[in-house]
Amino acid sequence: MDIDWVNFTPWSALAGGLLIGLAAGGLLLFNGRIAGVSGILGGLLHPAHGETGWRLAFLAGLACAPLLYSLLASPPHVEVDAGWLALIASGLLVGIGTRYAGGCTSGHGVCGMARGSPRSLAATAAFMGAGFAVVYLLRHVLGSST
Repeated sequence: MDIDWVNFTPWSALAGGLLIGLAAGGLLLFNGRIAGVSGILGGLLHPAHGETGWRLAFLAGLACAPLLYSLLASPPHVEVDAGWLALIASGLLVGIGTRYAGGCTSGHGVCGMARGSPRSLAATAAFMGAGFAVVYLLRHVLGSST
């Protein structure tokens, strides 16, 4: 793997990380809630009284952020080299994994790790390990370029 130094953008990556941290910290500080996207979305299926508004606002912010970004800068070129079947299968596997792990990468990896949660450390290690194993198998064992 080579780093494309011409298009390397550490400042935008740092700004994105800071915004994620501020959003997660703000939600915890002002609402007492963890910014785990799968939990926020799943909570809309059977919401408790008074839970719908903040969940919809959070998800609307996730949907609107790229639109706002596109007004300020040109969006990056994204190329997906996978077919629809692979994308659907990947999405289903991620969904199943978040159910077994009791949360998603944002809930465990960003919020849980920041709180020093041993459960989140184990879940994040499992997420990362599974990702490393799949990439290794696809690229080095099966010889796929995607």
